[in-house]
Amino acid sequence: MNRLITSVICSLVGINTILAVDPSRPRLVVGIMVDQLRTDYIEYLQNLFGEKGFRRLMKDGAFLKDVDFKVPGLDNVSGTAMVYTGGYPRLNGITSAMVYDPSRQDMAPALNDPSIIGNFTSETYSPANLRLSTLSDEIAIDGAGLGMVYSISPDPQQSIIMAGHAGNSAFWINENTGRWATTTYYKDAPNALTQRNYNDPITARIDTMQWRPMLPLSRYPGLPAQKRQFEFKHTFPKSDRSVYRMYASSPLVNTEVTDVAVTYLKDLRIGQRGDAIDMLNIGYTAAPYKYVKDGDYRLELEDSYVRLDGQLSRLFDAIDKYVGLDNTLIYLASTGYYDDSVEDDPKYRIPTGMFSVKRALSLLNSYLAARYGNGDYVDTYSRGHVYLDRKKIEEKKLNLEEVSSAARDFLVKMSGVSDAYTMGDIMTSALPSMEALRLGTDPKTGGDIVLEFNAGWTVVDDTRFPNVSNVSRSSMVQTPAFIMGPTVPKTTITTPVDATAIAPTVSRILRIRSPNGSVTKPFLLE
Repeated sequence: MNRLITSVICSLVGINTILAVDPSRPRLVVGIMVDQLRTDYIEYLQNLFGEKGFRRLMKDGAFLKDVDFKVPGLDNVSGTAMVYTGGYPRLNGITSAMVYDPSRQDMAPALNDPSIIGNFTSETYSPANLRLSTLSDEIAIDGAGLGMVYSISPDPQQSIIMAGHAGNSAFWINENTGRWATTTYYKDAPNALTQRNYNDPITARIDTMQWRPMLPLSRYPGLPAQKRQFEFKHTFPKSDRSVYRMYASSPLVNTEVTDVAVTYLKDLRIGQRGDAIDMLNIGYTAAPYKYVKDGDYRLELEDSYVRLDGQLSRLFDAIDKYVGLDNTLIYLASTGYYDDSVEDDPKYRIPTGMFSVKRALSLLNSYLAARYGNGDYVDTYSRGHVYLDRKKIEEKKLNLEEVSSAARDFLVKMSGVSDAYTMGDIMTSALPSMEALRLGTDPKTGGDIVLEFNAGWTVVDDTRFPNVSNVSRSSMVQTPAFIMGPTVPKTTITTPVDATAIAPTVSRILRIRSPNGSVTKPFLLE
């Protein structure tokens, strides 16, 4: 009997320990990822900002001016995975939004999971292919399952990465229907958001939306004279099959995301229960709007920063109202890349050319067939990666590395190709110049040959419909991060900080474990 009483008392003590509130730790963590956010634009446009958005982050928190992601070829999904796992793409398994699926011999979303079904979508996603734990996971584990972790973003895979494996829910905007969608992997579907799909859906409002400059054109700095003569006006007609993709690429989507975030703060009472740390993850965009007719999106880009500043102000005011900024740790990071590639007008005579993927693969296959016997040796192509048909090579009892080397030597001679590497070249090279490519390449999903193209050349993937064109351009820009909370000193850090250090640093502030694949020590905030 005494043993039973002792056991019960110990159990109660354990529960009380879990529920005890540590006043030195925040009740809410807000993680914000902004696609393609640039440091120079924040500093350049800060006179157009209010006092409660970017200026608040710069004044009241730690401002990291130069976050170094190191690896090339990032996108919204892989950049987010780096920040949340503290590991490079080679380790976390997320090298890009689309990766090669050997079982299908085709490209598929990095987080595609056919065993899962969607809610308000036919998309099938889960975090199963994300190999490392995330900051969100570690917060959930620290709270022994009592803390709530929610995620909202226009992009499905970004939302899932931010929610992690242990999150409660991840919602995104379905690009075909405009509805907020989720996956049955997560068991929690907040009623406030599902009701929004019925009572106030994006699809019912999309035809009435217009994007015009928020400010008089004279206030936007650094614009050529012709950009100051006429206001832009972008509409979103429901008759356009790409309407929701266009909408999600515009700064108007940030307003929708903020609306949902405020609803979560108000209705779900996250950060207000006091028994564990809750987390709200938010995805915004500051990407160049590629749907401008003349290819010059400078005015739209400046306006998107002004609008984003306003949404951050709204979000921070809501956090202060419902939770208190003194009870909240906020970190905001860029996705670490910038895609400003557009074809220059021929009148400027910039050296250029067109690389046809279909033609290149056809010539490569003819070369390999002449060398090794008739057959189809080339499987597919994606983002500079050429995938050989390994089954065919195995059937012919050929050495894969030998065939890959022959393909590399053939492709590197093509016009527009600046360099080419086999997967063996990338994984075994000890050259410091190859480190970035090695860190960003996953041998399990990467191509057998990786191509680099001459700057200024247009790479046309005409193996798919519709064709995808991309101008090769090296955009070396500084990308920022901010950390703001009651125990975070007010400081500006100008020296480069590795992007993989953000998660361990936030973990240190919270006094929880770092994600299990973190490769960098926390940086000191003084």
